[in-house]
Amino acid sequence: MEFKFSLKWSLLIIGIAGIAFSAIIVSFPASDLSARNLSQSISFEMQTSPGLPARLKIPKINVNTVVEYVGLTPEGAMGVPKGPAGVAWYKLGPRPGEKGSAVIAGHSGYKDKKPAVFDNLHKLVKGDKIYVEDEFGIIATFVVREKRLYDPNVDASDVFGSSDGKAHLNLVTCEGVWDEVTKSRSKRLVVFADKE
Repeated sequence: MEFKFSLKWSLLIIGIAGIAFSAIIVSFPASDLSARNLSQSISFEMQTSPGLPARLKIPKINVNTVVEYVGLTPEGAMGVPKGPAGVAWYKLGPRPGEKGSAVIAGHSGYKDKKPAVFDNLHKLVKGDKIYVEDEFGIIATFVVREKRLYDPNVDASDVFGSSDGKAHLNLVTCEGVWDEVTKSRSKRLVVFADKE
């Protein structure tokens, strides 16, 4: 009996709420509720961001390696991978596949002549493909556009930034003669690639 009483009251409340809702809808002119007007007044762009980069693959030069994440060193330079086999994504910039220039660095000409991940980066040419797999297994494909050599102390803002609204991937490594004083090579090789 108590259950029937509660059920009656619940149905009554639901009925009153339904009538009130109907009255509100009827009080608005139809033109205000049209889908066209709603879409004009509420506009947003749904954009899916790529996941964090997990692997870098460059078949032409036999690269298939794990991606580390780095920021800036205390001196203000981009961090580098921990060892010769890995690469490091600059986590303060865009993710590979997002608008802007994602930057990944790797070693070449490693100390004690150990093989390093980007030893053959200089062999890439326009049109070669680079793949970045994210943490969800989704692969972004990039196509090499050009290569450039930089002095280590010049402004390389074009490596880290772009304003064309497209997604780019720039691979960076050391190249040139070893300098015992700076513990670095004399040049920086940058491979510029665009999302396919």
